[in-house]
Amino acid sequence: MSEENQQFAIQKTYLKDVSFESPNSPQSFTGEGWRPEINVQLNSSNHSIAQDTYEVVLDITVTAKHKEKTAFLVELKQAGIFTIAGFAEENLRGMLGAYCPETLFPFAREAISELIAKGGFPQLLLQPVNFNAIYTQQLEQQAAAQSEQKTAH
Repeated sequence: MSEENQQFAIQKTYLKDVSFESPNSPQSFTGEGWRPEINVQLNSSNHSIAQDTYEVVLDITVTAKHKEKTAFLVELKQAGIFTIAGFAEENLRGMLGAYCPETLFPFAREAISELIAKGGFPQLLLQPVNFNAIYTQQLEQQAAAQSEQKTAH
Protein backbone atom coordinates (compact mmCIF):
# COMPACT_ATOMS: atom_id res chain seq x y z
CA MET A 1 0.00 0.00 0.00
CA SER A 2 1.21 3.47 -0.73
CA GLU A 3 1.99 5.95 1.99
CA GLU A 4 -0.62 8.30 0.52
CA ASN A 5 -3.38 6.00 1.82
CA GLN A 6 -1.92 5.69 5.31
CA GLN A 7 -3.91 7.17 8.15
CA PHE A 8 -3.19 7.50 11.86
CA ALA A 9 -5.42 9.46 14.20
CA ILE A 10 -6.09 9.56 17.93
CA GLN A 11 -9.87 9.50 18.36
CA LYS A 12 -9.97 9.61 22.16
CA THR A 13 -7.88 9.01 25.27
CA TYR A 14 -9.51 8.08 28.57
CA LEU A 15 -9.02 6.42 31.94
CA LYS A 16 -10.59 2.99 31.65
CA ASP A 17 -9.89 1.88 35.22
CA VAL A 18 -8.02 3.37 38.18
CA SER A 19 -7.35 2.35 41.77
CA PHE A 20 -5.33 3.97 44.56
CA GLU A 21 -4.70 2.21 47.87
CA SER A 22 -2.79 3.37 50.93
CA PRO A 23 -3.20 0.33 53.19
CA ASN A 24 -0.87 1.48 55.97
CA SER A 25 -2.10 5.04 56.42
CA PRO A 26 -1.66 7.01 58.59
CA GLN A 27 1.43 5.09 59.79
CA SER A 28 3.03 5.60 56.36
CA PHE A 29 3.18 9.34 57.06
CA THR A 30 4.64 9.19 60.57
CA GLY A 31 7.98 7.48 59.88
CA GLU A 32 11.20 9.27 59.12
CA GLY A 33 13.47 8.98 56.12
CA TRP A 34 11.00 8.47 53.27
CA ARG A 35 12.95 6.25 50.86
CA PRO A 36 10.42 3.90 49.32
CA GLU A 37 11.21 1.00 47.06
CA ILE A 38 9.21 1.67 43.89
CA ASN A 39 8.15 -1.15 41.58
CA VAL A 40 6.56 -0.32 38.20
CA GLN A 41 4.93 -2.91 35.97
CA LEU A 42 3.79 -2.12 32.43
CA ASN A 43 1.61 -4.05 30.02
CA SER A 44 -0.37 -3.11 26.96
CA SER A 45 -3.13 -4.76 25.01
CA ASN A 46 -5.19 -3.90 21.98
CA HIS A 47 -8.17 -5.09 20.03
CA SER A 48 -10.08 -4.04 16.96
CA ILE A 49 -13.39 -2.29 17.66
CA ALA A 50 -14.31 -1.44 14.05
CA GLN A 51 -12.65 -1.47 10.65
CA ASP A 52 -9.30 0.36 11.00
CA THR A 53 -10.23 1.39 14.58
CA TYR A 54 -8.51 -0.05 17.64
CA GLU A 55 -8.66 0.32 21.39
CA VAL A 56 -5.22 0.24 23.01
CA VAL A 57 -4.94 -0.09 26.80
CA LEU A 58 -1.79 0.73 28.73
CA ASP A 59 -1.88 -1.04 32.10
CA ILE A 60 0.48 0.35 34.77
CA THR A 61 0.88 -0.82 38.36
CA VAL A 62 3.04 1.20 40.77
CA THR A 63 3.81 -0.21 44.20
CA ALA A 64 5.75 1.75 46.85
CA LYS A 65 7.10 -0.12 49.86
CA HIS A 66 8.61 1.70 52.82
CA LYS A 67 10.25 -0.33 55.57
CA GLU A 68 8.80 -3.61 54.24
CA LYS A 69 5.21 -2.29 54.22
CA THR A 70 3.16 -1.14 51.26
CA ALA A 71 2.85 2.64 51.42
CA PHE A 72 0.71 2.91 48.29
CA LEU A 73 -0.46 0.94 45.30
CA VAL A 74 -1.71 2.50 42.06
CA GLU A 75 -3.33 0.44 39.32
CA LEU A 76 -4.25 2.35 36.20
CA LYS A 77 -5.54 1.47 32.75
CA GLN A 78 -5.05 4.37 30.34
CA ALA A 79 -6.86 3.71 27.09
CA GLY A 80 -7.15 5.25 23.69
CA ILE A 81 -9.08 4.76 20.49
CA PHE A 82 -6.95 5.02 17.37
CA THR A 83 -7.71 5.00 13.66
CA ILE A 84 -4.93 3.21 11.82
CA ALA A 85 -5.35 2.43 8.12
CA GLY A 86 -3.23 1.67 5.09
CA PHE A 87 -0.25 0.10 6.87
CA ALA A 88 1.34 -3.27 6.24
CA GLU A 89 0.44 -5.91 8.88
CA GLU A 90 3.93 -5.80 10.43
CA ASN A 91 3.83 -2.01 10.74
CA LEU A 92 0.29 -2.13 12.14
CA ARG A 93 1.40 -4.55 14.88
CA GLY A 94 4.32 -2.25 15.73
CA MET A 95 2.05 0.78 15.95
CA LEU A 96 -0.41 -1.05 18.21
CA GLY A 97 2.35 -2.60 20.32
CA ALA A 98 4.72 0.35 20.66
CA TYR A 99 3.63 3.66 19.13
CA CYS A 100 0.11 3.79 20.62
CA PRO A 101 1.23 2.83 24.18
CA GLU A 102 3.98 5.46 23.87
CA THR A 103 1.30 8.00 22.93
CA LEU A 104 -0.80 7.05 25.99
CA PHE A 105 2.09 7.05 28.48
CA PRO A 106 2.18 10.83 29.24
CA PHE A 107 -1.55 10.76 30.11
CA ALA A 108 -0.99 7.78 32.43
CA ARG A 109 2.09 9.36 34.02
CA GLU A 110 0.17 12.55 34.83
CA ALA A 111 -2.78 10.64 36.31
CA ILE A 112 -0.48 8.48 38.47
CA SER A 113 1.44 11.51 39.72
CA GLU A 114 -1.80 13.30 40.68
CA LEU A 115 -3.22 10.23 42.45
CA ILE A 116 -0.08 9.76 44.53
CA ALA A 117 0.05 13.45 45.48
CA LYS A 118 -3.67 13.42 46.41
CA GLY A 119 -2.92 10.38 48.54
CA GLY A 120 -0.58 12.56 50.63
CA PHE A 121 2.72 11.23 49.28
CA PRO A 122 5.55 13.10 47.54
CA GLN A 123 5.10 13.51 43.81
CA LEU A 124 6.30 10.59 41.71
CA LEU A 125 7.17 11.13 38.06
CA LEU A 126 7.60 7.92 36.12
CA GLN A 127 10.67 7.90 33.93
CA PRO A 128 10.21 7.77 30.14
CA VAL A 129 9.79 4.28 28.71
CA ASN A 130 11.17 2.97 25.42
CA PHE A 131 8.10 1.08 24.20
CA ASN A 132 9.85 0.24 20.92
CA ALA A 133 12.55 -1.66 22.81
CA ILE A 134 9.93 -3.46 24.93
CA TYR A 135 7.95 -4.42 21.82
CA THR A 136 11.09 -5.68 20.05
CA GLN A 137 12.05 -7.71 23.13
CA GLN A 138 8.58 -9.28 23.22
CA LEU A 139 8.86 -10.24 19.54
CA GLU A 140 12.27 -11.83 20.18
CA GLN A 141 10.88 -13.78 23.16
CA GLN A 142 7.94 -15.01 21.08
CA ALA A 143 10.28 -16.09 18.26
CA ALA A 144 12.53 -17.92 20.74
CA ALA A 145 9.53 -19.68 22.31
CA GLN A 146 8.27 -20.76 18.88
CA SER A 147 11.75 -22.00 17.99
CA GLU A 148 11.90 -24.04 21.21
CA GLN A 149 8.49 -25.56 20.48
CA LYS A 150 9.61 -26.63 16.98
CA THR A 151 12.79 -28.26 18.28
CA ALA A 152 10.86 -30.02 21.07
CA HIS A 153 8.59 -31.79 18.53
